[in-house]
Amino acid sequence: MFSFRPFAGVLGAVLLLAASAATAEDWPTRPIRVISPFPAGSASDTVSRVVLDSVSQLVGQPMVIETKPGAGGIVGFADVAKADPDGYTLVTSSTSLGTGAVLHRHLPYDPVKDLVPVVMFGVQPNVLVASKESGFKTVADLVAAAKAKPGALTFASAGIGSSSHMAGERLRLAANIDVRHVPFRDTGLTEVMAGRIDYYFIPLAAAASALGSGKLTVLAVSSPKRVALLPDAQSIVEAGYPNAIFRFWVGLSAPARTPRPVIDKIHDATEKALQNPALREKLAKLGVEPEPMSVDAFGKYVRDDIAATAQLAKEAHIEPLD
Repeated sequence: MFSFRPFAGVLGAVLLLAASAATAEDWPTRPIRVISPFPAGSASDTVSRVVLDSVSQLVGQPMVIETKPGAGGIVGFADVAKADPDGYTLVTSSTSLGTGAVLHRHLPYDPVKDLVPVVMFGVQPNVLVASKESGFKTVADLVAAAKAKPGALTFASAGIGSSSHMAGERLRLAANIDVRHVPFRDTGLTEVMAGRIDYYFIPLAAAASALGSGKLTVLAVSSPKRVALLPDAQSIVEAGYPNAIFRFWVGLSAPARTPRPVIDKIHDATEKALQNPALREKLAKLGVEPEPMSVDAFGKYVRDDIAATAQLAKEAHIEPLD
């Protein structure tokens, strides 16, 4: 006797695929919700607002950014990981995906399995600044002082697992120096300027306003090459420490199982927006350099970054907070 059940199952799958294709073809037909998992004014939030304003004009629908901070980005990422995979809920993703996995043993989502990387907005290095009172003029000066007095030098950060912390750990390991990490919530740069802390890897955009104070010396940028905003500052590679490269990346991710045609549409519209000279100029003022790559290449970039962050945490003995 003919069984209808297998046929019904196949028919259901075909109809589901057809509906998905139709949805992808029509996307977008309504505003797109983009979760920003960090506070307004943070690096990832600021960059995403600049970029998505241009992208929304290309896709013909508003991209409404909803700030949803909490628990170091976990609240926002978890919200999107559980959202319908239809292309109408996205999240501003960044280097923090890797640090979140390092700092918390039990996340309410898997950063690799539950979120799919869509497009890279750009990368931003940190600036290695030292107190004028330290007398350091170069990275070599800093390293020499650290080796002369192990455990005496201190470096600030915006908190355990922050980009400033991770950049500092990369240099510590690359140069094989014994220095002390001092995390701050808001006052790290003030402490360096006052001479109470020796140095700080501050994000480039945040450093701009402080560099004219006369209280800081720029030693290097944590990138493979020099950056346009600070053309006289040598790269960390030029300073002799290629293993100390650290760049904060910002991009866009979607819930897993979002249809690939929708992902491709978002990716292509964003890449087109990033080719606009006016947008590139805005990003340059933030110290952000676009880095075009395909969806698949960006996916690999994110997975590699998460793995590299885990390895750095292991080597630097950075323990989970919970």
